[in-house]
Amino acid sequence: MKFTKMHGCGNDYIYINGFEVKVDNPAELSIKMSNRNFGVGSDGIVLILPSDKADFRMRMFNADGSEAEMCGNAIRCVGKYVYDNKMTDKSMVSIETLAGIKILDMTVVDKKVTYAKVDMGEPILKAEDIPVISDKYPVIKEKIDILDKTYEFTCVSMGNPHAITFVNDTDNYPIEEIGKLVEIHEKFPKKVNVEFVEIIDSTTIKMRVWERGSGETLACGTGACATLVASVLNNLVERKAVVKLIGGDLLIEWDKESNHIYMSGEAVTSFEGEWLL
Repeated sequence: MKFTKMHGCGNDYIYINGFEVKVDNPAELSIKMSNRNFGVGSDGIVLILPSDKADFRMRMFNADGSEAEMCGNAIRCVGKYVYDNKMTDKSMVSIETLAGIKILDMTVVDKKVTYAKVDMGEPILKAEDIPVISDKYPVIKEKIDILDKTYEFTCVSMGNPHAITFVNDTDNYPIEEIGKLVEIHEKFPKKVNVEFVEIIDSTTIKMRVWERGSGETLACGTGACATLVASVLNNLVERKAVVKLIGGDLLIEWDKESNHIYMSGEAVTSFEGEWLL
């Protein structure tokens, strides 16, 4: 089976052309291929499939085999894959995900996609739809006790659940210690992605992320979108800001008129290879 390793801001996945190969057990395959010692090494796998609702469909599985609704960094790479491999000649495509249909507007240089802007749709702020167990709307400064300390989280869904907390120093924060406990906290019925956020100024945010099913990753597109929304809800930044992740920068905008979130960032092919089934 042929595969392509790609990343968006260091958030790396293995991409498989589902038009050419059928994967019978993608969850098991993701566990094996994602292993950084015995496999290819990645945050998970992404299957590119036909769709009867959009130009293409993507399914994504985390490194632990769990299926996720959506990934902002991965969907940009899906756009690059289908364009660069001549599966489409359109620089604007629609991708079906478990979080709905997303529209990609891609920048093409020398017949290759280098950058993509994604319409991520509207943020979900209703507690039961995120989901999080809370009586607040929106869910701002929800108190959660972890290791004898109380933390405040703002909760947002971008098709997948996120819990955002604001800290003074993301570089030296104990992400793994806290993130893995918040991920499985009883307040989050479907587990949760956890963002640790430092506000630099009104248009610049630093973020580290603990992704459910994968642990800390270098970037998370939906997490960056959720982080901007949470930061705006807490009156900390403007509606358009650069989110600085370990793997690179994403430009996020929360449009006031449409209520849609727009995410812009790179899409990079690392290498291609073959996997023995």
